Amino acid sequence: MAQRVRYLLVYDIRDPKRLRRVHAVAKDFGEALQYSVFVCDLSKIELLAMKRHLVEEADLSCDSIGIFDLGQPDGRGVRCVELLGSRRGLPDQNKAAVW
Repeated sequence: MAQRVRYLLVYDIRDPKRLRRVHAVAKDFGEALQYSVFVCDLSKIELLAMKRHLVEEADLSCDSIGIFDLGQPDGRGVRCVELLGSRRGLPDQNKAAVW
């Protein structure tokens, strides 16, 4: 099985139509923490595929997308994210993390 890394995906998309398309890509690869913040456990190939789809849907001259490497899903990748207030939980690290 390919080694997975946990990534935090965040985006700021200026156009509602592009926003819906980028959001759909994010849902295909990760789990929402907030509307434009996703946690994604990806292999290298999945990361490249996600980036390709995001670039196809966004206009990088005015939109912004951040992808932050949080490390292994069963280590620091769980402990380095802290959420305050109303929120969804992080994915269960003991379950398969393919979305």
